[in-house]
Amino acid sequence: MLAADNLVSTPFGSFVSEAQAVVGRPLTPGSVAGVARRTTRRVIRRSTVYVATLPAGCVSTSVNGAVVWRCGGVYYQPYGGRYVVVYID
Repeated sequence: MLAADNLVSTPFGSFVSEAQAVVGRPLTPGSVAGVARRTTRRVIRRSTVYVATLPAGCVSTSVNGAVVWRCGGVYYQPYGGRYVVVYID
């Protein structure tokens, strides 16, 4: 049993009388937009398929700041002097 005599008092006391924070607040239009951006972020996953050269007709594009090449429905990323097939989720 803990007696009141054994409690150590804090030298400055409490700065806040009770908790004022609410999880998920403040909710502003900016924070809602930030959540939307984070939840729609695209992910690039590398496969184990490598090619030395890109097929004809590829277009360079950027996904989350990374340069990838779109060739029809297949994406390639430069890697180690070759190109690796990547999946964009």
